[in-house]
Amino acid sequence: MRIAHVAPLYESVPPKLYGGTERIVSYLTEALVALGHEVTLFASGDSRTSARLIPGRECALRLDPRPKKSEIAAHLAMLAEVRERAHEFDLIHFHLSHFLHFPFFADMAGRTVTTPHGRLDYVDLAPAYRRFPRFPMISISRSQRAGLAEANWLATIHHGLPIDIYRPAFETTKEEPYLAFLGRLSRDKRPDRAIEIARRSGLKLKLAAKIGDDDRAYFHDEIEALIDGDRVDYVGEIAEDEKADFLGKAAGLLFPIDWPEPFGLAPIEAMACGTPSIAWNRGALPEIIDQGVTGFVVESMDEAIEAVPALLRLDRRKVRAAFEKRFSATRMARDYAAAYARLIGGSAEAKAS
Repeated sequence: MRIAHVAPLYESVPPKLYGGTERIVSYLTEALVALGHEVTLFASGDSRTSARLIPGRECALRLDPRPKKSEIAAHLAMLAEVRERAHEFDLIHFHLSHFLHFPFFADMAGRTVTTPHGRLDYVDLAPAYRRFPRFPMISISRSQRAGLAEANWLATIHHGLPIDIYRPAFETTKEEPYLAFLGRLSRDKRPDRAIEIARRSGLKLKLAAKIGDDDRAYFHDEIEALIDGDRVDYVGEIAEDEKADFLGKAAGLLFPIDWPEPFGLAPIEAMACGTPSIAWNRGALPEIIDQGVTGFVVESMDEAIEAVPALLRLDRRKVRAAFEKRFSATRMARDYAAAYARLIGGSAEAKAS
């Protein structure tokens, strides 16, 4: 198949630091190329890919040092380029937020698919989608669909990672055991819960997380004073090549979210390292974590504290095996290729070059 992927321009593909959507777009693009498909990626010019890259702007928006930028204008210009080249593709796969592309492609909706990577319970999304009901959608979890139940859902496809991206050592480290927190230091991600779990469990906590502009007030007002640099250590926003060491040496990952998480990439990154998780029963987490095998899904702080000793006893080789079975990038790409083929006719294998 001739497939176009249209990524957001906020981060490069893959991102240099934080950026879950762009990371998944990268893994999917590379896996589809490996399966023999002809893939074009519309993304920022500092992206790296084995597909054909068509830059939407020269560099990603977040790391562009220039002070005056227009996120909307950048995405509109890229969408105009995609529209001009639409005849080159069998299918166009959009990964943009809030349906910005719908008006551009309303006359060819059946040749597109949209994967929303965020929450879908914003009050304006459902009325907007009702104006464009022909656009096929692919959810990243069954839970994600609740905010837009009436949409033209084509499939649910869980995220996947390259099998070899993290290789667990399964070795006992001399370092004092610690719990890990990975992601954003935002109110929705509840780092305060992670700190309390570690404190009450008697374990160290290392926070590797981005502090976004919208989260700085929350961090300064509610989290900063809880970080002592000893029992609670903020190590900053880490790069991709630092994750294997950070997660692989952790006794467990804490994912104590307080919002309807559409997927939850950090727990499967931890699984790839053989590291189990404790996560709150929100959003997609019950779909992601195999209870008592790759971690525990809990309802309260007391349940989380009670789960820590059992977490430390889990077989890390079984955690890794569950990752390989359920969350590989190749599995993800095959699932997407099958969905594409159902949409435009034929089989994924026949349409691979």
